Amino acid sequence: MSTFNVLKREEVSENNQAIFDNLEKAVGFVPNLYATYAHSNTALENYLNFANAKTSLSAKEKEVVNLAVSEVNKCIYCLSAHTAIGKMNGFTDEQILELRAGRASFDTKLNALAQFAKNVTENRGKTDASVLENFLNAGYSKGSVIDVISLVGDKTISNYVHSTTQVPVDFPVAQPLEEVAI
Repeated sequence: MSTFNVLKREEVSENNQAIFDNLEKAVGFVPNLYATYAHSNTALENYLNFANAKTSLSAKEKEVVNLAVSEVNKCIYCLSAHTAIGKMNGFTDEQILELRAGRASFDTKLNALAQFAKNVTENRGKTDASVLENFLNAGYSKGSVIDVISLVGDKTISNYVHSTTQVPVDFPVAQPLEEVAI
C-alpha cells in the first residue's frame, strides 16, 4: 500500500503555504491530517471552508456530532482531535465517552443530537423516524436537521481521509471505546 507522508510547508503549493501559516497562528501547529489534505492544491482550502461554514449549531453541539460520527467511523485521528477539542468546549472525559457512544445522559437536548448524528451516520442517511422525531421534539428545527447532516458529511470526509492515509495522530490518542467503561 502507498504511504502518505505528512507534508511540510516547503512541499506544498503557495496557496497551501498561506493556509499552513494561518493554522500555525491560530492553532500553534499544522495538524497532520490538514497537512495530508495539502497533497491536493485545492482540498485543504475547500475542506476548511466547508468545516468553518456558518451553521445553526454551537461549537459544543458541533463537537457532539464530531465525536459521535468519528466513533461510528472508527477514526482514531478524529476521535483524538475531537476529544481534545471537546474538553476545550467544556465536556468532561466521562461526557466525551458518552457522546462517542451516541448519547448524553447529562443533557436531554444533546442526547437527542448525539442519537441523531449516530443514527444518520450508521444508517447512511436513512434516519430512523423515531430518532428524527425525538431530535425535533428536543427543540431542534428542520434547518438543524440539514446542518447536522452537513456536519456528518464534513466529519466523514476527514474520517475517510485518515482511514485511507493512516497519517500519524498528533493529538493525545483517544482510547478505543470498548476498552473504557462508560
